[in-house]
Order: sequence, then C-alpha cells, then structure tokens
Amino acid sequence: GTAALIWNEIIREKVTNFIMNQSKEQRILNFVLQNAVRGDPRSVVDTIDKYCSQKEWAMNVGNEKGLILDKTVEEVNPSVALELGSYCGYSAVRIARLLKAGARLLTVEFNPEFAAIARQMIEFAGVQDKVKLLEGPSEEIIPQLKKKYEVDTLDFVFLDHWKDRYTPDTILLQECNLLRKGSVLLADNVIFPGAPDFLAYVRKSPHFQCTNYPSHLEYMQVEDAVEKAVFLG
Repeated sequence: GTAALIWNEIIREKVTNFIMNQSKEQRILNFVLQNAVRGDPRSVVDTIDKYCSQKEWAMNVGNEKGLILDKTVEEVNPSVALELGSYCGYSAVRIARLLKAGARLLTVEFNPEFAAIARQMIEFAGVQDKVKLLEGPSEEIIPQLKKKYEVDTLDFVFLDHWKDRYTPDTILLQECNLLRKGSVLLADNVIFPGAPDFLAYVRKSPHFQCTNYPSHLEYMQVEDAVEKAVFLG
C-alpha cells in the first residue's frame, strides 16, 4: 500500500544519496539548473514537477495541489504573504510568480541545507526581489515578523512545514496580531501525512471559516487534501 510505496522511495533515496554523495534536494536543483530556463519561474516549477514525477518523489506541493495554491493566491492577491516550510523553493517560486508588483513573500525554512537549495532555486527563477528567505524555527521567526521584517498583517499564509507545528504556529500568528479580517491560511498535507489537530482547531474555532479541497499526495495516487481557513477577526 501507500506505506510500502513511500518506504521504497526512502530506501531508494538513501542508496542514491550514498552512491552519488549528494542529497535528493541537490539533485533536484541540479536538474533545474541544467534543464529549466533561467529567470522563468513557470519553467522552474514545471521542471521540478517533471523530475519528481519521473525520477524521484519529493515533498513539494506538486502540480495538482499547486493549482489549488495558485487559485487561492490569485483570489487573495496578497501584498504580504508568508510560507512556512520552503523546502527546495518550489512553492515559493510558484507563489512569487503570481504576486503583483511591490508584493512580497517571506518564506521560513528550519533546515540549513534546504534553505541553501531554496535560495539558489529562487534566484535561478528570477523571483529573488519578491521573496525573502528566513532561516530558523518558525516559532522564533513569527514573533519577529512585525518588528524585524516590518510586517503589519499577513494577507496569505501557506503552511507546509512540520505538521505538528501547524496548530501552535497558527495560534502564534493570532497571538502576534499578524492576521487581519480576511487573511487566508492554506495548509498542505492535511490528510497525508495528516494534521488532524490543526483541522480540529481551525474548524472548531469561531475565528476561522474553513473549506476543504480533496486532492492527492504530490506525484502519487494517494488521498490528500488542502485546507483553506479564512480568518474572520
């Protein structure tokens, strides 16, 4: 079943890492540098999708759920957006290509190796003027957003980091007064690997209005979903 599929991918990745003496994330970046068009974010996104669907599975939001992400960003048309979990920079590039002039995306990545890859990906895609990568734990960075990064409120937040951080970080965004009436949170992987406590929290809260978008796990026929939670103030 699903577990066996993912387990096989993990083993194959470990073996490949050992043989090639580089990480899967480095291989994804190299593939983009060799095959995508510099300065063309759409080409970068498509090239990552191609690599991850044909060569090695990776935890990007992927193309199917990416369309839900695109649609939400276009509807919100944010001036200030926050992403929790940059990974290889896939969704940062995907979001940045849709931002209006003068808008900015802050993307937070805890893992220094992923942050280094994401930085190069963002730069290669030509969206570095719109994206600022913040390296460190989300629980330390969120409280600094107002003073250190001059954020008044966030129009859009994409949650795609550690699933057990979804709820505490959402509460932190509220406590730090970073959400305004109409701010939109979009959370990936709420079914697989799953974020049940987050779903329970936003759905029960009188401060959020929720919509669920059933979908599939990136690059696989495994049930997953994206949850949209609009902050009501």
